[in-house]
Amino acid sequence: MDQQRAQDTKRTYTVMEVANMLGIGRTSAYNFVKENHFKVVKIGTSIRISKKSFDDWLEDHDI
Repeated sequence: MDQQRAQDTKRTYTVMEVANMLGIGRTSAYNFVKENHFKVVKIGTSIRISKKSFDDWLEDHDI
């Protein structure tokens, strides 16, 4: 499966994936998570960001 197709079927993003998509550093991406800009799920020490929540936020901010 190619990367774009895999991205389309995913339901969550990692913090690093969000950082890469926004062109920001890891610390800044974690700050967005802490500021509750997106819905997140914590699994142990891992954080997953809702794809729909992130995509909606991104659309609202015209980035």
